[in-house]
Order: sequence, then structure tokens, then C-alpha cells
Amino acid sequence: MRPDWTPVRKPEITITMILKAHRLQGCPWARVPGVSLPRTAKRRATTAYASKAAGDISSVFPSLSGVDSPPLPTRFADLKRRLIYGHEDLVRDSWHRLLADLRTEIDVIKALGSKVIPELEFRDMHNMEKRTRFRDGLHKRGVGLIRGVVSEQEALGWKELLKRYVQTNPSTKGFPAENPTVYELYWSPSQVFARAHPNLLRTQAFLMSHWHSVNKSARISTSHPVAYADRLRIRQPGDVGFALGPHVDSGSCERWEENGYGKGGVYNEIFRGNWEAYDPWESSCRLPVVSDLYNGAGGCSVLRFFQGWLSMSTTSAWEGTLMVNPLLGKATAYFLLRPFFQPRRGPTEALGSDFLDSNNWSLEDETTSVLQGAVPSNCQELNAALHPHLGLEDSMTHIPQVRPGDYVAWHCDTIHAVDKTHAGKDDSSVMYIPACPLTEANAEYLVRQRETFFEGTSLSTCPSTQDLQAYRFGHIGIPAPDYPSGIGESQHLGRLTPDFVMQNIDVGAQRAMGLSRYDSDQKNLPERERQILQRANEILGFDV
Repeated sequence: MRPDWTPVRKPEITITMILKAHRLQGCPWARVPGVSLPRTAKRRATTAYASKAAGDISSVFPSLSGVDSPPLPTRFADLKRRLIYGHEDLVRDSWHRLLADLRTEIDVIKALGSKVIPELEFRDMHNMEKRTRFRDGLHKRGVGLIRGVVSEQEALGWKELLKRYVQTNPSTKGFPAENPTVYELYWSPSQVFARAHPNLLRTQAFLMSHWHSVNKSARISTSHPVAYADRLRIRQPGDVGFALGPHVDSGSCERWEENGYGKGGVYNEIFRGNWEAYDPWESSCRLPVVSDLYNGAGGCSVLRFFQGWLSMSTTSAWEGTLMVNPLLGKATAYFLLRPFFQPRRGPTEALGSDFLDSNNWSLEDETTSVLQGAVPSNCQELNAALHPHLGLEDSMTHIPQVRPGDYVAWHCDTIHAVDKTHAGKDDSSVMYIPACPLTEANAEYLVRQRETFFEGTSLSTCPSTQDLQAYRFGHIGIPAPDYPSGIGESQHLGRLTPDFVMQNIDVGAQRAMGLSRYDSDQKNLPERERQILQRANEILGFDV
């Protein structure tokens, strides 16, 4: 069924409306149950989930936390041997081809800079010529910019409301602790309504439509985005604390491990010495993946096709903005193959470019447990010393200037970073809102996430079989399941009531949040899409 990309002009929910409806100056909120939700699926009641540790965004970044990482256990050396066993010669030859391709591509990126990143106006998503040009750039570079997803006025209004929310709740945690830039907020009014905006949901569905599945019976829908609660950033001029270097999210060691990404064979072609055949846009192989084997405080356990954020500022290069590595498949192949190779001569022995020359690199003489930049329960980090052929100083590219209401998305394997210093004059502010397809695993996560919004207690079993409509809604606001545990916003003044949320978001947004039944009976629905909608309704407790 072809998605409808027609722009929607929805009446804006103003700050005044929210403050009036929720009596910001007269908190705490009334606890008035009134949202009728289903009995949760009984089969999920016995599934246990370990609680996440307390923390902040630095919890998954050794470079931010300053914590030294111990050597990996010897089992990782055994794993590396198994991954390329019988393909050693092919892997070696493929490494030489890869290094040559990287040199060429990095020169192109260095010359073009931000121009390599495709852009599209939201109003042009129905224009086939412009869509095709955007698609080609997105597939090659792994990152794209959709302009004007929401109005500038609405985006700036959300930022103002966020600032008032933080001011009203000075106990709000963030990183750095003494002067936060990234806040441990997941359920503020601005975030909830941004995720629910029909234009954003249409943008996410449009972006996810660029994925494909070789398994025609795979239960997945890219037309039904799942709302994933994530943090926000308000970075002030001059900030140097949030110096987040090049990294890849959704696991680190898991990308090599057989019970991680290996469950779907996502990177098999790379480990077989045929990285050119690796397809980063194939979705069915990612359905069985476990991306958070170590339950890290902030480790993502859902399938995100794209990470993304909605801009609330006008921000240019060197003003605390995003940097991406637009090499996608080649960069992925490089950091996955890097642990298998060693230099014959180190950088102090080889002269200039001789160190990077492919003839200076060979398979390890003795297989080590080292996975450069990978630490269990953390993100995959990259730097010039560990990953010299990526030329990060040249290949990390600023996104084009963004304005309030623009949406930036990057493939889940894309290397990305932020400016080390915010040299601009105004704040650099975004709400992190990834694009997640509807799958069985994502629906199961949505049940747990719904619990944290409505119940407000850290749960070891999710969900219970009691009626959600019987919950005392005044306790909403615990951090989303993937993130550091704690009381979160459960004691914040200014929280939204579920009644207000349900009255002010459309049915598509309600479904994205797990609050309404999917229409699995609609006509002309592809059979595999019908199956995942039916399965999601069962998991969410609508069809029991």
C-alpha cells in the first residue's frame, strides 16, 4: 500500500494551551484516569527484564565518562578466528580493495563537504524527480535532511516550553552534571507532541520506505513508525563538555558476536571477504538481531532504521552541530575488518603515507581479542589512532545548516559525532527522534515503554495483566526502558496527563505510542503487513 506523503497542516498546540490545560503554575497535576486501554497480552507477563543502571548519556561512552576499559576476554579471539575461518585469503584481498576505495571516496568527501548530504523539502516528498534524487543520495551516503517538517514557530515553541519545563524542575538530570547539555528527559510535553506530529510520522515512514527486504514474508512494516522515547539536547554557545567523538550506536561488540548481529548474519558478506556485496539497506536480516547483549545504561535494544533529530535552532558548522561519516557501507566494512589486521611497521617507523599503504598491513600473526573501540555495554567508538584509514579528520562531515523544524536522519550503522566546541552565538538544540519500523520485537518494546509512561515504576516483569485504565496516572514519567533507571520525571511538575495526550494527538500517533489498535482489516493491505499489524495488536493487548 503506497504511503500518503501529502503534507498535513494540523492546528498547533501552543504553549498557552498546554500550560492552561496542565496548570503549570498550580502543580501537582490532578490524577484523573480516563484513558481506556486494553488488557495487556498475558504471554508477556512472565518475561523478565533486568533493570538498567543509573546514569546519563556518558554511561555508554568511555571517552565521555573517563572510565578506562579493561581488555576483552580471550573468547573474542576465538570469535574472530571463527568469523573468517576458511576465508582468510579472501578477507585479506578484500581489505586491500577496501583501502583503495576509501582513499578515493575520502578525497571526494573532502572536496564536496556538506554538499554530499542529500536534502529534500517536506512539501516535495510527493515529487518523483526530487524524491529519486534524494533516494540515490541517501542510499549512497546513509544520511539525509528533510526540511520544514514542522513550522519554525512550532519548533521554537517546543524549545521554549522545554526551557520552562527544566526551569520548573531544577532537579532534572543531564550531562555534564554541573551544566547539562543533554537532559535525561523523555516525556516532556514538547517531546511527546513532537513524536506525535503527523508530519514527523509521515517523514519517518518516507525515510524507512528506502529499506527493502529479501524475505517477502518478513513481518515488518515501514508504513507504521513506532515512537521511541529518547533524550534532547540544548547546547549553549562556548560549550566544550559535550565533545562526543566519532561513534556508532546500537551496540559495539554485538556487531561481531554470533548471538548479536550474527543472529541475522547482517555482516556475513564482510567477514567472507566480499564487502562489496554487503547491503546496508536489507531489513529482514536485522529482525533477529540482539543489539544490547550487555544491558548497557542507554544501549538501544530496538531496531532503529534511522537515528534522527528534530532541530529547534538555526545551526551551522562549528556551532555544536552534527557531523557524519558519509561512507556508510565502506566505513562499516572497515571498522568491522580492522580487528583482523595489524601494521607491519608502526606510524613512527613508516614514513608518511607508507604507514597507511595496504602493503604495510597484514592479518594478525596471532589472533588477539582486540576489537578496536568496542567495549561491552558501550557504543562503538572510533578515532584516528585506532582507525587510521578512515581519515576521520577529513571524512567526518558537517551536516548543512539546519533551521527549526528540519529533521536530520542517519542510517543506524553511520559513524557520527558532534562539534567538539560550540563556537556559535545561539543555542544548538534538538530532540532526538529515531525512525523505527513496526516489528514484533519493537512492539514488545513498545509495551514496556508504554508502561514507563503510564505506570511510573521500574518494572522487572512487563507488562502485568491488570487493566491499564486502572492505573493512577499521576505517577507517569519513568525513563524509557533502554535508558538509565531512576525516578525520572515521575515527580516533575508539568507532566502531561494521558487524557490531554489522547485528546490532542491523532489515531496514527496513538498507534505509534501503543495507545490504539492498528487497523489490520483495511483494504489493499499487503499480506505480510496485515500479519505484523495483527501480531502487534496481540502483543499490545488489543486482540487477546
